[in-house]
Amino acid sequence: MNIKFLLPIVALSLFFQNSQAQTKNKQVSNYGVNDKKFVAAGNWRGAFKIKPGVEVPFNFDIAGKDANNLNLVFLNAEERFLGGQVTQTADSLFVKLDQFDNELAFKIAGDSLVGVLRKQDQSGRPLAVVAERGKTYRFKPEGIAPAGDFSGTYDVVFKSQTGNDEKAVGVFKQVGNKITGTFLRITGDSRYLEGSVEGNNFSLSSFIGSSPSYYKGTFSKDGTLNGEVVSARGNQPFTGTQNKNAALPDANKLTFLKEGYKTLDFSFPDVNGKKIALSDEKFKNKVVILTITGTWCPNCVDEASFIAPWYKENRNRGVEVIGIHYERQTDSAYVKKVLTRFREKFGIEYDQVIAGTPDKQLVAKSLPALSNFLSFPTTIIINKKGEVARIHTGYSGPATGKYYTDFVKEFNDEIDGLLKQ
Repeated sequence: MNIKFLLPIVALSLFFQNSQAQTKNKQVSNYGVNDKKFVAAGNWRGAFKIKPGVEVPFNFDIAGKDANNLNLVFLNAEERFLGGQVTQTADSLFVKLDQFDNELAFKIAGDSLVGVLRKQDQSGRPLAVVAERGKTYRFKPEGIAPAGDFSGTYDVVFKSQTGNDEKAVGVFKQVGNKITGTFLRITGDSRYLEGSVEGNNFSLSSFIGSSPSYYKGTFSKDGTLNGEVVSARGNQPFTGTQNKNAALPDANKLTFLKEGYKTLDFSFPDVNGKKIALSDEKFKNKVVILTITGTWCPNCVDEASFIAPWYKENRNRGVEVIGIHYERQTDSAYVKKVLTRFREKFGIEYDQVIAGTPDKQLVAKSLPALSNFLSFPTTIIINKKGEVARIHTGYSGPATGKYYTDFVKEFNDEIDGLLKQ
């Protein structure tokens, strides 16, 4: 990293450490009383400085009933994603992004915020970020008119230096110079992306508390596109061709059981240390959904948003769900913290167990009947005989439109069919 870029981040980190220590319990109570006092509530435009000369914008709202009860909500296309509670001190603003164990730490600078995105335990490298009040645009206010309407579905290929190119699907909707969309990959979609089109050029970004996403490129009138994913680690190019029938490989055929296996045999502990196994009496003669997941995974968040209410509506039909979690840490205190937060956030009422850390080789070791494990999440449906009926790799969430609708229909049809057996 460029040392000129790193020094202000280090300085800001030291400032926030001192600020937290000095004003830990000193809350501001001047919610809009005095114009000279800082008020956090309102619309904001943020920008991450992911590397010199490259910024990734995002939008968020801060709102609440008073200065001690404020929450930050990330805005991406039509999604409103709850980031976390806002804590304001005399000169700083902190937002705990518990879903991903991250934190936004800002120094108040007039009517702007200057700070970093960092891990809550302050490990790793912080990412510089600034935010300005009242700006609701994302990349730029309307400037150069778009050269056309590039809405549609595209066959996309993400290029790899190793030659292992990855097939994907791009879905875009353009209204004027505003564009929204997502990329579907076998491991899951890019969730809600939002941006703009100027001439033939497009830019898309997203942020919900994990790490910022940034895509940019060029549309052509012949129905092709060229672009790249931009990140601090380097850029990945992609190409695409418009195709209304664009589709990924069958997600039900990518991960499968090894020859000679009909089911999974496991026994993993829940947050209280109680061992839960598929062979338990609770799951006999029932259709069981196993979801290989993690609280750190954005696509797993989308899956939990679907599965949790679905289970409440269908549990009396003879179905059960087990969330098999692979988390960044496996010590009991950490696991209890993150799984409890996940459970409360999504209203989860099914069993959750901890199986290890999110390493694909460790997943294969802990579930040895599986072959070719590729993605978090992976959903496994077990029939009433206790046998695997279907394994679905990845997850196409609500940002994918008809692909999500198709998944939900397919899922429900599969469960309905198994319940009738």
